[in-house]
Amino acid sequence: MLKLGLDTESLHLWLQNRRMDIFGFIEKAHEFGLDGVMINIISDYGLDPEWGTLGSDAPEHLAKVKSLLDKYNMYCEIATKGITYEHLMKVLEVAEAIGADIIRTYIPITLNSKEPRETGGEGKYDLGKIRLDFDPAVFDEAAVTLQKILPELKKRRIKIGLENHEYETSEELVNVVKQLDTPWIGLHYDFGNSMMAWEDPEKAAYNMAPYTVTTHFKDHIIIPCPEDKYGYVVCGVPVGEGHLDLTKLLSIILDHSSITRLNLEMCYPYCAQFKRSPGVGGVDQVGSGCFRVEPPLFDPDVIQPRQYYYPQEISQELLEEFLEKQMTGVKNSVEHTKKLCQEYAGR
Repeated sequence: MLKLGLDTESLHLWLQNRRMDIFGFIEKAHEFGLDGVMINIISDYGLDPEWGTLGSDAPEHLAKVKSLLDKYNMYCEIATKGITYEHLMKVLEVAEAIGADIIRTYIPITLNSKEPRETGGEGKYDLGKIRLDFDPAVFDEAAVTLQKILPELKKRRIKIGLENHEYETSEELVNVVKQLDTPWIGLHYDFGNSMMAWEDPEKAAYNMAPYTVTTHFKDHIIIPCPEDKYGYVVCGVPVGEGHLDLTKLLSIILDHSSITRLNLEMCYPYCAQFKRSPGVGGVDQVGSGCFRVEPPLFDPDVIQPRQYYYPQEISQELLEEFLEKQMTGVKNSVEHTKKLCQEYAGR
Protein backbone atom coordinates (compact mmCIF):
# COMPACT_ATOMS: atom_id res chain seq x y z
CA MET A 1 0.00 0.00 0.00
CA LEU A 2 1.40 3.38 -1.03
CA LYS A 3 1.85 5.76 1.89
CA LEU A 4 1.26 9.50 1.52
CA GLY A 5 3.17 12.24 3.29
CA LEU A 6 3.29 16.04 3.42
CA ASP A 7 6.36 18.23 2.99
CA THR A 8 6.58 21.28 5.27
CA GLU A 9 7.06 23.41 2.15
CA SER A 10 3.36 22.88 1.43
CA LEU A 11 2.56 25.20 4.37
CA HIS A 12 5.58 27.47 4.16
CA LEU A 13 3.59 30.63 4.90
CA TRP A 14 2.25 29.13 8.12
CA LEU A 15 5.67 28.00 9.32
CA GLN A 16 7.65 31.05 8.22
CA ASN A 17 5.16 33.49 9.71
CA ARG A 18 4.96 31.69 13.05
CA ARG A 19 1.36 30.55 12.66
CA MET A 20 2.47 26.95 13.09
CA ASP A 21 5.51 25.07 14.40
CA ILE A 22 6.74 21.58 13.55
CA PHE A 23 4.40 20.01 16.11
CA GLY A 24 1.40 21.81 14.65
CA PHE A 25 2.49 20.71 11.20
CA ILE A 26 2.65 17.05 12.21
CA GLU A 27 -0.78 17.38 13.83
CA LYS A 28 -2.15 18.92 10.62
CA ALA A 29 -0.70 16.11 8.48
CA HIS A 30 -2.37 13.60 10.79
CA GLU A 31 -5.62 15.55 10.60
CA PHE A 32 -5.45 15.25 6.80
CA GLY A 33 -5.17 11.47 7.19
CA LEU A 34 -1.60 11.26 5.93
CA ASP A 35 1.03 8.66 6.78
CA GLY A 36 4.15 10.75 7.17
CA VAL A 37 6.01 14.02 6.79
CA MET A 38 9.08 15.43 5.09
CA ILE A 39 10.68 18.10 7.28
CA ASN A 40 12.56 20.87 5.45
CA ILE A 41 15.59 22.01 7.45
CA ILE A 42 16.69 24.74 5.04
CA SER A 43 16.85 28.30 6.38
CA ASP A 44 14.33 30.83 5.06
CA TYR A 45 12.33 33.83 6.21
CA GLY A 46 11.28 33.50 9.86
CA LEU A 47 12.84 30.04 10.29
CA ASP A 48 15.72 28.76 12.37
CA PRO A 49 18.92 29.71 10.48
CA GLU A 50 20.30 26.18 10.68
CA TRP A 51 17.36 23.84 11.21
CA GLY A 52 14.58 25.49 9.23
CA THR A 53 11.08 24.24 9.95
CA LEU A 54 12.40 21.66 12.43
CA GLY A 55 13.28 24.54 14.72
CA SER A 56 16.16 23.05 16.70
CA ASP A 57 18.51 20.10 17.04
CA ALA A 58 18.37 20.16 20.84
CA PRO A 59 18.03 16.55 22.06
CA GLU A 60 14.90 17.25 24.09
CA HIS A 61 13.25 18.95 21.11
CA LEU A 62 14.09 16.09 18.76
CA ALA A 63 12.78 13.59 21.32
CA LYS A 64 9.44 15.42 21.39
CA VAL A 65 9.25 15.42 17.59
CA LYS A 66 9.93 11.70 17.47
CA SER A 67 7.39 11.04 20.21
CA LEU A 68 4.67 12.81 18.23
CA LEU A 69 5.58 10.95 15.06
CA ASP A 70 5.52 7.67 16.95
CA LYS A 71 2.17 8.55 18.49
CA TYR A 72 0.63 8.66 15.01
CA ASN A 73 2.85 5.90 13.56
CA MET A 74 4.09 8.32 10.90
CA TYR A 75 7.18 7.95 8.76
CA CYS A 76 9.61 10.84 8.52
CA GLU A 77 12.02 12.09 5.89
CA ILE A 78 14.30 15.14 5.99
CA ALA A 79 14.83 17.72 3.24
CA THR A 80 18.11 19.61 3.19
CA LYS A 81 20.56 21.01 0.65
CA GLY A 82 24.28 20.52 0.24
CA ILE A 83 26.47 17.44 0.01
CA THR A 84 29.55 18.10 2.12
CA TYR A 85 30.54 15.40 4.58
CA GLU A 86 30.38 17.77 7.55
CA HIS A 87 26.88 18.97 6.74
CA LEU A 88 25.48 15.54 5.99
CA MET A 89 26.92 14.13 9.22
CA LYS A 90 25.00 16.74 11.22
CA VAL A 91 21.83 15.93 9.28
CA LEU A 92 22.35 12.20 9.81
CA GLU A 93 22.53 12.70 13.58
CA VAL A 94 19.21 14.53 13.52
CA ALA A 95 17.67 11.98 11.15
CA GLU A 96 18.56 9.18 13.54
CA ALA A 97 17.15 11.10 16.50
CA ILE A 98 13.72 11.57 14.92
CA GLY A 99 13.59 8.27 13.02
CA ALA A 100 13.97 9.66 9.48
CA ASP A 101 15.26 7.04 7.04
CA ILE A 102 15.60 9.16 3.88
CA ILE A 103 17.34 12.50 3.38
CA ARG A 104 16.49 14.56 0.34
CA THR A 105 19.27 16.89 -0.70
CA TYR A 106 20.45 18.64 -3.82
CA ILE A 107 23.70 19.85 -5.30
CA PRO A 108 23.91 23.57 -4.48
CA ILE A 109 24.58 26.20 -7.13
CA THR A 110 26.52 29.07 -5.54
CA LEU A 111 28.18 31.13 -8.28
CA ASN A 112 27.55 34.93 -8.30
CA SER A 113 25.90 34.59 -4.87
CA LYS A 114 27.58 37.63 -3.28
CA GLU A 115 25.40 40.29 -4.90
CA PRO A 116 23.24 42.37 -2.51
CA ARG A 117 19.62 41.21 -2.32
CA GLU A 118 16.86 43.35 -0.88
CA THR A 119 13.76 41.14 -1.11
CA GLY A 120 12.76 37.50 -0.87
CA GLY A 121 12.06 37.42 -4.58
CA GLU A 122 15.66 38.47 -5.20
CA GLY A 123 17.00 35.64 -3.05
CA LYS A 124 17.43 37.51 0.24
CA TYR A 125 16.45 34.45 2.30
CA ASP A 126 17.15 31.52 -0.04
CA LEU A 127 19.40 31.69 -3.10
CA GLY A 128 17.79 28.51 -4.38
CA LYS A 129 14.82 30.60 -5.47
CA ILE A 130 16.71 32.67 -8.03
CA ARG A 131 18.70 31.96 -11.17
CA LEU A 132 22.47 31.92 -10.60
CA ASP A 133 25.49 31.29 -12.79
CA PHE A 134 25.98 27.59 -13.31
CA ASP A 135 28.86 25.23 -14.11
CA PRO A 136 27.84 21.60 -14.91
CA ALA A 137 31.19 20.45 -13.51
CA VAL A 138 29.49 20.47 -10.10
CA PHE A 139 27.91 17.11 -10.96
CA ASP A 140 31.20 15.28 -11.39
CA GLU A 141 32.49 16.97 -8.24
CA ALA A 142 29.35 15.83 -6.40
CA ALA A 143 30.00 12.18 -7.16
CA VAL A 144 33.45 12.45 -5.60
CA THR A 145 32.18 14.37 -2.55
CA LEU A 146 29.32 11.96 -1.85
CA GLN A 147 31.61 8.93 -1.82
CA LYS A 148 32.85 10.06 1.61
CA ILE A 149 29.46 9.71 3.31
CA LEU A 150 28.65 6.22 2.02
CA PRO A 151 30.00 4.27 5.05
CA GLU A 152 27.86 6.36 7.39
CA LEU A 153 24.73 5.87 5.32
CA LYS A 154 25.23 2.12 5.29
CA LYS A 155 25.95 1.98 9.02
CA ARG A 156 22.87 4.03 9.92
CA ARG A 157 20.63 2.47 7.22
CA ILE A 158 19.63 5.90 5.91
CA LYS A 159 19.36 6.72 2.21
CA ILE A 160 20.00 9.95 0.33
CA GLY A 161 17.82 11.06 -2.57
CA LEU A 162 19.33 13.68 -4.92
CA GLU A 163 16.56 15.93 -6.21
CA ASN A 164 16.03 17.43 -9.64
CA HIS A 165 15.96 20.82 -7.96
CA GLU A 166 15.26 23.23 -10.87
CA TYR A 167 18.79 23.19 -12.40
CA GLU A 168 19.45 19.52 -12.93
CA THR A 169 18.39 17.53 -15.97
CA SER A 170 17.53 13.90 -15.39
CA GLU A 171 20.54 12.72 -17.41
CA GLU A 172 22.90 14.75 -15.24
CA LEU A 173 21.52 13.27 -12.04
CA VAL A 174 21.39 9.72 -13.37
CA ASN A 175 25.06 10.06 -14.31
CA VAL A 176 25.89 10.99 -10.70
CA VAL A 177 24.17 7.97 -9.16
CA LYS A 178 25.67 5.67 -11.79
CA GLN A 179 29.13 6.88 -10.80
CA LEU A 180 28.33 6.23 -7.14
CA ASP A 181 26.81 2.79 -7.84
CA THR A 182 25.34 2.24 -4.37
CA PRO A 183 21.86 1.45 -3.02
CA TRP A 184 22.34 4.16 -0.37
CA ILE A 185 22.26 7.13 -2.74
CA GLY A 186 19.47 7.38 -5.29
CA LEU A 187 17.28 10.08 -6.75
CA HIS A 188 14.45 12.23 -5.51
CA TYR A 189 11.96 12.69 -8.35
CA ASP A 190 10.15 16.00 -8.15
CA PHE A 191 7.14 15.81 -10.46
CA GLY A 192 7.47 19.42 -11.65
CA ASN A 193 10.99 20.72 -11.10
CA SER A 194 12.40 19.44 -14.38
CA MET A 195 10.36 22.15 -16.11
CA MET A 196 12.73 24.82 -14.74
CA ALA A 197 15.54 23.04 -16.62
CA TRP A 198 13.40 23.00 -19.79
CA GLU A 199 12.83 19.26 -19.50
CA ASP A 200 9.50 17.53 -19.87
CA PRO A 201 8.51 15.88 -16.56
CA GLU A 202 7.57 12.68 -18.41
CA LYS A 203 11.05 12.35 -19.87
CA ALA A 204 12.55 13.01 -16.44
CA ALA A 205 10.25 10.42 -14.85
CA TYR A 206 11.31 7.65 -17.24
CA ASN A 207 14.99 8.46 -16.76
CA MET A 208 14.88 8.87 -12.98
CA ALA A 209 12.38 6.19 -11.93
CA PRO A 210 14.80 3.22 -11.75
CA TYR A 211 16.92 5.19 -9.27
CA THR A 212 14.16 7.00 -7.37
CA VAL A 213 13.98 6.54 -3.59
CA THR A 214 11.65 9.42 -2.68
CA THR A 215 9.44 12.06 -4.27
CA HIS A 216 7.79 15.46 -4.33
CA PHE A 217 4.27 15.30 -5.79
CA LYS A 218 2.95 18.62 -7.13
CA ASP A 219 1.33 20.48 -10.02
CA HIS A 220 2.44 23.43 -12.18
CA ILE A 221 1.40 25.93 -14.81
CA ILE A 222 3.35 28.52 -16.83
CA ILE A 223 2.47 32.20 -16.46
CA PRO A 224 3.83 35.37 -18.12
CA CYS A 225 6.52 37.33 -16.30
CA PRO A 226 7.65 40.12 -18.64
CA GLU A 227 10.46 41.29 -16.38
CA ASP A 228 12.12 37.86 -16.37
CA LYS A 229 14.89 36.99 -18.83
CA TYR A 230 12.76 34.36 -20.55
CA GLY A 231 9.41 36.15 -20.21
CA TYR A 232 7.69 33.36 -18.29
CA VAL A 233 7.96 31.52 -14.97
CA VAL A 234 6.82 28.15 -13.66
CA CYS A 235 4.02 28.58 -11.14
CA GLY A 236 2.93 26.14 -8.45
CA VAL A 237 -0.78 25.42 -8.03
CA PRO A 238 -2.82 22.96 -5.95
CA VAL A 239 -2.67 19.39 -7.23
CA GLY A 240 -5.22 18.86 -10.00
CA GLU A 241 -5.35 22.52 -11.01
CA GLY A 242 -2.26 22.55 -13.22
CA HIS A 243 -1.09 21.12 -16.52
CA LEU A 244 1.08 18.22 -15.38
CA ASP A 245 -0.27 14.86 -16.52
CA LEU A 246 -0.18 13.52 -12.99
CA THR A 247 -1.93 10.27 -13.85
CA LYS A 248 0.74 9.44 -16.42
CA LEU A 249 3.63 10.62 -14.27
CA LEU A 250 2.37 8.70 -11.25
CA SER A 251 2.10 5.53 -13.31
CA ILE A 252 5.65 5.91 -14.65
CA ILE A 253 7.15 6.40 -11.21
CA LEU A 254 5.17 3.67 -9.48
CA ASP A 255 5.63 1.16 -12.31
CA HIS A 256 9.37 1.69 -12.73
CA SER A 257 10.62 2.43 -9.21
CA SER A 258 10.49 0.66 -5.86
CA ILE A 259 9.11 3.58 -3.84
CA THR A 260 6.41 2.96 -1.24
CA ARG A 261 5.75 6.61 -0.38
CA LEU A 262 4.55 9.74 -2.15
CA ASN A 263 5.33 13.11 -0.54
CA LEU A 264 3.03 15.98 -1.41
CA GLU A 265 4.87 19.27 -1.84
CA MET A 266 2.28 21.82 -2.90
CA CYS A 267 4.33 24.86 -3.97
CA TYR A 268 1.48 27.38 -3.94
CA PRO A 269 1.83 30.30 -3.95
CA TYR A 270 5.25 30.18 -5.57
CA CYS A 271 6.79 30.95 -8.95
CA ALA A 272 10.17 29.65 -10.11
CA GLN A 273 12.44 31.06 -12.80
CA PHE A 274 13.71 28.91 -15.62
CA LYS A 275 17.19 28.15 -14.30
CA ARG A 276 18.85 26.82 -17.48
CA SER A 277 18.86 27.96 -21.10
CA PRO A 278 15.99 26.94 -23.40
CA GLY A 279 16.64 23.57 -25.03
CA VAL A 280 19.00 22.21 -22.36
CA GLY A 281 16.44 19.66 -21.22
CA GLY A 282 14.91 19.12 -24.67
CA VAL A 283 12.21 21.83 -24.59
CA ASP A 284 13.04 25.18 -26.18
CA GLN A 285 9.85 27.21 -25.78
CA VAL A 286 6.62 27.49 -23.84
CA GLY A 287 3.18 27.03 -25.35
CA SER A 288 2.24 23.36 -25.47
CA GLY A 289 1.73 20.37 -23.18
CA CYS A 290 2.56 21.11 -19.58
CA PHE A 291 4.39 24.22 -20.83
CA ARG A 292 1.23 25.88 -22.13
CA VAL A 293 0.61 29.34 -20.71
CA GLU A 294 -2.10 30.55 -18.34
CA PRO A 295 -2.83 34.05 -16.98
CA PRO A 296 -1.14 35.11 -13.71
CA LEU A 297 -2.84 33.74 -10.59
CA PHE A 298 -3.14 37.18 -9.04
CA ASP A 299 -3.56 40.76 -10.28
CA PRO A 300 -0.08 41.96 -11.40
CA ASP A 301 -0.94 45.44 -10.17
CA VAL A 302 -1.20 43.98 -6.65
CA ILE A 303 1.57 41.37 -6.62
CA GLN A 304 4.14 40.21 -9.14
CA PRO A 305 4.95 36.51 -9.68
CA ARG A 306 8.34 36.77 -7.98
CA GLN A 307 6.57 38.11 -4.88
CA TYR A 308 4.05 35.25 -4.50
CA TYR A 309 6.23 33.33 -2.04
CA TYR A 310 6.64 36.28 0.34
CA PRO A 311 3.28 38.16 0.35
CA GLN A 312 4.13 39.69 3.73
CA GLU A 313 6.56 41.95 1.84
CA ILE A 314 3.51 43.48 0.13
CA SER A 315 1.04 43.77 2.99
CA GLN A 316 -0.33 42.03 6.06
CA GLU A 317 -3.73 41.88 4.38
CA LEU A 318 -2.29 39.95 1.44
CA LEU A 319 -0.46 37.58 3.78
CA GLU A 320 -3.71 36.72 5.55
CA GLU A 321 -5.41 36.05 2.22
CA PHE A 322 -2.55 33.83 1.04
CA LEU A 323 -2.44 31.92 4.32
CA GLU A 324 -6.06 30.92 3.82
CA LYS A 325 -5.52 30.07 0.16
CA GLN A 326 -2.52 27.92 1.00
CA MET A 327 -4.34 25.89 3.64
CA THR A 328 -7.30 25.34 1.32
CA GLY A 329 -4.89 24.39 -1.46
CA VAL A 330 -3.23 21.75 0.71
CA LYS A 331 -6.57 20.29 1.73
CA ASN A 332 -7.70 20.06 -1.91
CA SER A 333 -4.32 18.69 -2.98
CA VAL A 334 -4.47 15.92 -0.39
CA GLU A 335 -7.94 14.90 -1.53
CA HIS A 336 -6.93 14.90 -5.19
CA THR A 337 -3.73 12.94 -4.51
CA LYS A 338 -5.61 10.29 -2.56
CA LYS A 339 -8.07 9.95 -5.42
CA LEU A 340 -5.30 9.52 -8.00
CA CYS A 341 -3.58 6.88 -5.87
CA GLN A 342 -6.83 4.98 -5.42
CA GLU A 343 -7.41 5.02 -9.17
CA TYR A 344 -3.89 3.74 -9.79
CA ALA A 345 -4.32 0.93 -7.25
CA GLY A 346 -7.64 -0.10 -8.77
CA ARG A 347 -6.64 -0.14 -12.42
